[in-house]
Amino acid sequence: MRKSFFALMLVAGLFGAIVAFGGDSADTPPLGLPPVPIPDDNPQTLEKIALGEELFLDMRFSTTGKVSCATCHDPEKAFTDSPLKTSEGIEKKTGTRNAPTVINAAYFRTQFWDGRSPSLEDQALHPPVNPVEMGLPSHQPILDIVRSDPGYVAAFAEVFDVEGEQITMDHVTKAIAAFERTQIAGDSPFDRWFFADDAGALNEQQQRGYDLFVNQGRCVSCHIIEQTQALFTDNRFHNIGVGINDIQSDVPELATEFLKADLTLSEVDVEVLGDKRTSELGRFAISHGFDDLGSFKTPTLRNVALTAPYMHDGSVATLRDVIVHYNNGGVTNEGDPVNDFLSGGIRPLNLDDDQIDDLVAFMEALTSPEYAVPTAAPDEG
Repeated sequence: MRKSFFALMLVAGLFGAIVAFGGDSADTPPLGLPPVPIPDDNPQTLEKIALGEELFLDMRFSTTGKVSCATCHDPEKAFTDSPLKTSEGIEKKTGTRNAPTVINAAYFRTQFWDGRSPSLEDQALHPPVNPVEMGLPSHQPILDIVRSDPGYVAAFAEVFDVEGEQITMDHVTKAIAAFERTQIAGDSPFDRWFFADDAGALNEQQQRGYDLFVNQGRCVSCHIIEQTQALFTDNRFHNIGVGINDIQSDVPELATEFLKADLTLSEVDVEVLGDKRTSELGRFAISHGFDDLGSFKTPTLRNVALTAPYMHDGSVATLRDVIVHYNNGGVTNEGDPVNDFLSGGIRPLNLDDDQIDDLVAFMEALTSPEYAVPTAAPDEG
């Protein structure tokens, strides 16, 4: 291990571990966010969080020794791999999905764009054995490392009171999930304006953007703001006219073939990253419900200004382009045909250019201070 176990404990504190630590601290999350949900069978401890961070960063858990969880979820890039459209795994292999941020992922009811994992713990199982991500043939190489590396041996004994073959992937993924639950960020200018009555936290353009967000733009229908908190997601799945628009004529055949294949969730994990057309089936690949064709999870908008490009496939370059897509009624180019499976409520917004700029300004105000890019001081003279 790169650091001693106890040094890692100090590092974990710097990542906001106290927010998700349990007890009284769990009742005081950042402004604008609720307490972090903590599973009963995976309570937070500083030692577990520190172990999870080291596992998250370890490149040995890939066939090339060059890919870790942090490769696609880089702490220096708001836990994404921006500006890549879709993530690069071993040997620069690319999948079909854009890497969503880990920040505030603890609040999602399901993980991945199509919700195929029910928890952070389950999600952590899949990238190491996906052929276009970390490429391992099984989880055994990970277990071999954590059962023999002296630092890991000490850490697992301390955190879980296990050693040798007692160490399982359940322990590994619980530690990773514990670390990920510390990546919580609120307290944005919007939060200070909306929840703390700081009238000067948003400028006039951002306030106009907020009005559009909740009224004419109808963004709040899916990116929810409540009276005491704002996750900016409804944790549901919607067909918004991205990806599936390009394969409309193929959908009946693809859906039929997919149902006949009767894949396990592990096989689905491989298929959706390995084949773009299958990827565009979205939530349908998990639910097998035709109402879910082309539907993907509503992402949070917190820190969204830092995570371009956008949508499940990274096909939309800028926040302005995102709003234009919705302004066109769920098509990239005005006048293009709308797909047959578009979610209800998506229709042209009739926003003008100034209003689109206002909406962008509002979403830029959702950036938490720890991720904000410092403003350069004006030149003197």
